[in-house]
Amino acid sequence: MGLIVRVVWGFDRSTVARMTGAAGHEPPTIDVRRAGERFHTRIDWLDSWHSFSFSNHYDPANTHHGLLLVSNDDRVAPASGFATHPHRDMEIVTWVLSGELEHRDSIGTVGLIVPGLAQRMSAGRGIRHSEMNPSPDTEVHLVQMWVLPDTDGIEPSYEQRDVGAELGGDGGLVPIASGRGHDAAIRIHQRDAVLWGGRLRPAETVMVPDAPHVHVFVAVGSAAVEDETLDEGDAARLTEAGEAQLTAGADGAEVLIWATG
Repeated sequence: MGLIVRVVWGFDRSTVARMTGAAGHEPPTIDVRRAGERFHTRIDWLDSWHSFSFSNHYDPANTHHGLLLVSNDDRVAPASGFATHPHRDMEIVTWVLSGELEHRDSIGTVGLIVPGLAQRMSAGRGIRHSEMNPSPDTEVHLVQMWVLPDTDGIEPSYEQRDVGAELGGDGGLVPIASGRGHDAAIRIHQRDAVLWGGRLRPAETVMVPDAPHVHVFVAVGSAAVEDETLDEGDAARLTEAGEAQLTAGADGAEVLIWATG
């Protein structure tokens, strides 16, 4: 099995203070990042596209957007995955698009993550975990996202919650992970971050939440943010842009939207 070193570049508590303190001093922008422009890791069992600097990939101009440090679009081959490795002081949210992912950690948690199941691991003062594809013949496709917590050294913890019914309801956006106490969302230990998700019907229009920094990722299908068309794997980084209109394409779209300080 190949090895991927899971490193995030250049962040500590003072960096977070600068990141959040800068909000309100940046001009309104919508910055579109195309799927093929992302960093790419390809080894025998993993095909991973990184929206930000990660592992051996580093660009000082592309290390985060707001409080979002990692957004990895991963495909893991059958009967393989990420062997046991450590994390510290990070809120890690995993969203499975297809297949199954098995989580095991050093606090005794065993969880199977499937589409529609929101999962969060708070690394806190230190945790070790593995993420494996248990299927002998089917790959798992997932997006894993990391934000820094607002407090260091907390007790490591794990949470998962099925939000499939909410996503399959009347359309619109649903809170998947929140530091602000939203109903039906898993809790993250970052008061300035919310992850919204949507399985949008063809041509359905929603309003992107208003926040200093918003990251819109089209995981499946296509959509348009205002006049910018986004295909599968594309992202739009909104900075002080206010509310923006998001419209799904002809085949609908599954979107993941981080609204952060």
